[in-house]
Amino acid sequence: MIVVPAGAIMLVGLDAGLVLLGVPAPLMLSRLADLHAPLLVFGFLGTLISLERAVALRAAWAFAAPVLMAAGAIAILTALPVIAGQALIGLGMTVHVGQYRAVWRRQPMTATAVQALGAVTGTVAALVWAASVPPPRMVPLFAVFLVLTIAGERLELARVAAPGRAAETTVFALAVGLSVAAVVSLVAPTVAVPAAGALLLALAAWLYRYDIARVTVRTRAQPRFIAVCLLAGYGWLVVAGAGWLLGGARTDGPVYDATTHAVFLGFVITLVMAHAALILPAVLRVRIPYHPVMYVPVAVLQASLLVRVVAGDAWGSVTALRVGGVGAVVAMVGFAATVIVLSVRAGRHARAERETERQAEREEQPR
Repeated sequence: MIVVPAGAIMLVGLDAGLVLLGVPAPLMLSRLADLHAPLLVFGFLGTLISLERAVALRAAWAFAAPVLMAAGAIAILTALPVIAGQALIGLGMTVHVGQYRAVWRRQPMTATAVQALGAVTGTVAALVWAASVPPPRMVPLFAVFLVLTIAGERLELARVAAPGRAAETTVFALAVGLSVAAVVSLVAPTVAVPAAGALLLALAAWLYRYDIARVTVRTRAQPRFIAVCLLAGYGWLVVAGAGWLLGGARTDGPVYDATTHAVFLGFVITLVMAHAALILPAVLRVRIPYHPVMYVPVAVLQASLLVRVVAGDAWGSVTALRVGGVGAVVAMVGFAATVIVLSVRAGRHARAERETERQAEREEQPR
C-alpha cells in the first residue's frame, strides 16, 4: 500500500524540520536538514497527489508515478547516491505530467490545465534539484507545484457555481504567470519572486471570490469544516504572497521562514486537512466520517503557525520559532492519528451493523 510509505516519509520529513529548528528529534542526522523540503513536497505530498490521480484514472501505468516518488524519497535516505533517489523522483514527476495528459483527454477543462501546469512546474523542480540546485532556491517551484494543484481542484468545484468564462481565463492566466515566474526565479529571483508574490495575491483574491467555501461556511458539519479550513488557507496564501512581493527573493532569514511556512503549512497543509476525509476514502477504500474533533489539529496548526510567524519571525524569538515548529509537527501527526482512529471506529461500527443484520436474518428464518 503506497499510503504507508508516504506516511512514513512524512514523519521523516517532519523529523528533518525539527533538526533544522535545533530541537531534539527521533532521528538526529545532519543530512536530513537538506532533505526536509524534498521529502515533504515529493515523497509525501507528491506521492499522495499522484496516487489520487492514478486511482481516478484506473490505469496500471499511472501508479508508476506514486511508486517512483515514494521509492525515490526512500532511496535518498539510504546509503545509495542521492542522485539515484533524485532520478526516481524525476521519473515519477514525469509520469505525473502524463497522468494529466490522460485526464485532459477525458476532461479538457481549464481546471485540468491549471493542475497540469503545477505538475510541469514540479517536474522542473525535480530536475533542477537533481542538478544540485539547493532546495531554498527552489521554494517558488515547490510552492507553485502544490498551489496550482490545489487551485485547479478548487476551480473544478467552483464550476458548480458557474463562475463564467472570464473567471476561468483569469485563473489560467494567473497559473501560467506563476509557473513562468517560478522557473525564472532560478536565474532572476530579484524580479521573479516579487512578481510571483503579486500573482499569489491575485490568485488568493480569485479563490476567495469564486470558491463555494464562502457559501458552505454558513452550513454545518463537514461542509462547514472544509470551508473554515479553505478560508484560513487563503488567508495564509495572502501572507505568503505579501512576503514574496514586499520581502523579495530570500533563501534564509525571518522573511524567508515566514513566507515559506505560510504557503506550505498555512495554505497547503490546511487544505490537505480540509480534503482528507473526501480524498482518502476514494484512495484507500475506507470510510472516514466527519467528527468535530478534526477542528483540534487544524486549530493547533493555525495557532502554532501564528506563534512562529509573529513571535518567532517578526519579533525574533528563537523560543517562539521552535515552539511554533513543534506545534506544527504535533498538529500534522495529530490529524493523521485522528483520521486513523475515526476510520477504524467507522469500520468497527460497520462490521457490527452487518453482523447484527445477519443475526436478524438468521433469527427470521423458519425453523
